Amino acid sequence: QVFLVESGGGLVQPGGSLTLSCAASGNIFSITTMGWYRHAPGKEHEGVSCLSNSDDTTYYVDSVKVRFTTSSDSSKNTVFLEMKSLKPEDTAVYFCAADVISGCGGLGEWRQKRFYGYWGQGTQVTVSS
Repeated sequence: QVFLVESGGGLVQPGGSLTLSCAASGNIFSITTMGWYRHAPGKEHEGVSCLSNSDDTTYYVDSVKVRFTTSSDSSKNTVFLEMKSLKPEDTAVYFCAADVISGCGGLGEWRQKRFYGYWGQGTQVTVSS
């Protein structure tokens, strides 16, 4: 089993920044791909980003490109999501996700929930003035 725990969410003003962390534990050695997903009430689930040990490419949904950056620290089994220039539209529960799949797909596969086999409990991000 793989366990994922997100942290770093909170309340921030529009234009502000937050960095989310996702710590992985358990049988993590088979994990090759990790992503971020978000869900806001009244909105569709949305894949935010994806990165993989199997490729050197990161992927982002169009609405967060440039503003968000995902990265990982393999020595700490942790993935990060740096969020800048936050907008009210970014308000959502952010979930960390992981899978054994090698690579994010490159064709949008990572944007679908079914792509990931493991999920964290989520952390709330609220962007409001």
